[in-house]
Amino acid sequence: MGLRMARLVGSAIRRCPRALWWGAAQVVAVALATLLLVRPPGVLVVLGEPQQVQTTNPKVGVHTRLMDEVEAWKVQRTLTLVREMGASWIVEYFPWAYIENTPGEYDWEHSDMIMAHAANQGLTVIARLGMTPAWARPDPAVQETTFTYLDETAYADFAAFAAAFAARYGDIAPYLIIWNEPNLSFEWGFRPVDPEGYVKLLSVVYPAVHAAHPHVQMLAGALAPTLEPEGSPAGLNDLLYLERMYQAGGAAYFDALAAHAYGLVFPPETEPAPELLNFRRVELLREIMVRYGDADKPIFVTESGWNDHPRWTWAVKPAQRVSYTLAAYAWAQTEWPWCPAVVMWVFRTPVPLRNYQDYFAFVTSDFRERPVYTFARQEFTGH
Repeated sequence: MGLRMARLVGSAIRRCPRALWWGAAQVVAVALATLLLVRPPGVLVVLGEPQQVQTTNPKVGVHTRLMDEVEAWKVQRTLTLVREMGASWIVEYFPWAYIENTPGEYDWEHSDMIMAHAANQGLTVIARLGMTPAWARPDPAVQETTFTYLDETAYADFAAFAAAFAARYGDIAPYLIIWNEPNLSFEWGFRPVDPEGYVKLLSVVYPAVHAAHPHVQMLAGALAPTLEPEGSPAGLNDLLYLERMYQAGGAAYFDALAAHAYGLVFPPETEPAPELLNFRRVELLREIMVRYGDADKPIFVTESGWNDHPRWTWAVKPAQRVSYTLAAYAWAQTEWPWCPAVVMWVFRTPVPLRNYQDYFAFVTSDFRERPVYTFARQEFTGH
C-alpha cells in the first residue's frame, strides 16, 4: 500500500506545472511522514520473570552462536529453547575483534544483551575468547595474516581484553576458554602449531584474568581431536599437544581443560584408542592429566556431537544421531565424575549455512525443532 501511494504521488508531481511543484513536494513529505508513523513497531523484548533450568541431567549443554545474531528476540527465543530442552550450560563465542575493534575501546552492547538473557533463563555461560582484531596483528604491508593469528607481541593486549571480559561478566560467565583448537594450523594463524607458544599465552592471560575476577576459571585447550603427527602442516595430535603443554609447564596456567569430542560414525560407548577419533577419546586426555598430577582439574567437553547429513562421509542416520546424543549425555553423567558439562555443537545458527554443517543443529535458523531437540527435551524434562 505504501509503495503504491508513493508511485501515485510521484506521478502527480511529474504532471504538475512548475508553479505547483513546491506544493506537490510538500504533499510527498507529508505522505512519507505519515507512512513512517503508521509503520508497525519493532518487536518489544523484555526479560520477564527469571527462570530456572529443570533437568534430569545437569551436565547437558549446547554451543550457541548468538554474537552473530542481530535481533534481540531471536537471542531470547534461542535461549528459551535451550532452557526448555533441559540444558544448563551454553558455550558462546565472544570474538575479541567484535568487542575491541579499536584499542582500549570496548563495545559491550551486544554481549551485554546476550548475558542478560542467559542469566534470565538460568543458564551458565562458558565464554570462548578469540579472533584477533586487525590492530593487534602485524601490518599487512609487512606480513599478511588472518583473524586467527596472535603474535606473542599481542599477548598482553589479549590478556587485557580477557581481564576486562572477566571483570564484567565473571558472575554469569565464570569459565573462559582461551583460544580455540590451537593444535590446528588454521586456528593458530596458518602457522606451525606451537604448544610452548600457547603455554606462553596462558602464562600471560592467567594472572590477568584472576586479578580481574578471582572466581573465574580459565579453560585451556579446546583441543581438536586429530591424528596429525609431529611436523604435519595441518596440526598436531591432541594427545601429543597436551603432553607438550605439560612438559612446557602449562599446568600452572589453567584451571580446567576444554576438549572437543566428536563421535563421527561411532556410538558414544565405543572404547577409546590412540589411533581412533571418537567420543570417549577425551578419556585419553584425562589419563595424561592424571599422569602429570593434574587429576583434580576437570575436563569440559565444549564441542561434541553427531551429524546426520544424508551424504556426508562422517554422518550417521537421524535416528542414530538422536540415540547417540542422548547416550553421550548419559555416559558423562554416570561415567565421568571429572566432567562438569558436555556441550554439543551446535544448537542453532543465525542463518542456514547451506552445507553439511546445518545437520549439526538442534534447531533450524527459523526455529524449527529437529528430532534431536524434540527427543532431548522429552528425555531431560519429560515434556
